[in-house]
Amino acid sequence: MNTKFYNALILLTNDDKTFTTIKGELHISDNKISYISGTPVGVDGRDISNAATYEQGVPCTNFDVERNLEGNLLMPGFKNAHTHTAMTFLRSFADDLPLQSWLFDKVFPKEGQLTDEDVYWLDILGIMEYLTSGITSNFDMYFFPPKNAKASIDCGFRTVQTSGLNNFGGTIEQLEENYNIVNEMSDLSSFIIGFHAEYTTSKELMEGVAGLCEKYHSPMFMHNAETAKEVEECKERWGKTPTELTEELGMYRYGGGGYHCVHMSDNDYDIFKKNKLYAVTNPASNLKLASGIASINRYLQMGIPVAIGTDGPASNNCLDMFREMFLTTALAKVKENDAAVVPAEEVLYMATVNGAKCMGLADCDRLSVGKKADIIAIDLRQPNMQPVNNIVKNIVYSGSKQNVIFTMVNGKILYDMGRFNIGFDSNEVYRRANEIIRRMN
Repeated sequence: MNTKFYNALILLTNDDKTFTTIKGELHISDNKISYISGTPVGVDGRDISNAATYEQGVPCTNFDVERNLEGNLLMPGFKNAHTHTAMTFLRSFADDLPLQSWLFDKVFPKEGQLTDEDVYWLDILGIMEYLTSGITSNFDMYFFPPKNAKASIDCGFRTVQTSGLNNFGGTIEQLEENYNIVNEMSDLSSFIIGFHAEYTTSKELMEGVAGLCEKYHSPMFMHNAETAKEVEECKERWGKTPTELTEELGMYRYGGGGYHCVHMSDNDYDIFKKNKLYAVTNPASNLKLASGIASINRYLQMGIPVAIGTDGPASNNCLDMFREMFLTTALAKVKENDAAVVPAEEVLYMATVNGAKCMGLADCDRLSVGKKADIIAIDLRQPNMQPVNNIVKNIVYSGSKQNVIFTMVNGKILYDMGRFNIGFDSNEVYRRANEIIRRMN
């Protein structure tokens, strides 16, 4: 199917982490961007005199759909780089507790009652929420990976998964099986090697994970240095931080990274830089669980790439990338006592390009010919976006889910003006999610 968006502002990503906006049109052929054309405008969206026309690709001539954006903005979708989607059933269930109590006393007992069919419907609920926030892909860690992948595929959504393997469930053999199954299911599903965390996982299992990383040349991701307690107990067990231990086990030969990465040692930062690892920050979850504030500015100063995730809906409890972007920059400014650090452009780059690269989705990172059509439209004509002094800063500092006009994944609009186009009735999804939690003891 060929689609044409015209009379649009189009946000183009530059390699130096800046953005250029043009006024023009964008064409999609099947699931890829095939043509972009327009005239550059200023950061405020106003015309620049004598600006040369930007053109990339070959224009289509026959369209199945043509849509007038009426001066609103097309931009790459957000990449939610750390999630536990099916934890939607525990939203607002176990709040106001520290991480260890929250996890071991409240979350794990309920999760032990989940079936694969439960996870399927809970994933769909989470996907619906992602779409309302302009999220076009997520990096998920949860149970029943093939069922998780099926939920995304059935909705037309894009999900990358990693393993939550730990002492309470799973084996190396199951991890390998899931890796192979999910990576063959669809262009919308993929799998990267990983495990839950050092504090929940035996050394024998971690050594098995390292072996799979080597066998499949896979990156490796885990929860890392989320709390000070986690790091101190790891040092008591092994004389090393979680980062030092996992590097010693050979887990980072093909890259990867960690989720949270709050309580890092000087050597941890050096290991991340040396191995080109991604630090995935989750500011709302870290605040809610009182885990701490990550040193985002230090990562950036050292050239360590940062991506952004919401974490799960039981610890956040909102799957909203606008909130995460604002918190990423605002907390960094407070931590450094410097309002100039971690500017809006840097944060938007984290939420789009870095998230995509972290997840192995290099063909979904920006609006460019040949890239996948994972695109969102932002309504600039709402009060929180006016006046338009700087489009990028408006998105990061004042943007909201209310500004998302539509969310397109793989060339198909899945959410449009408040309506879902995922093949499921929203009321049925809500009913099933409520039945799941009500059924549990």
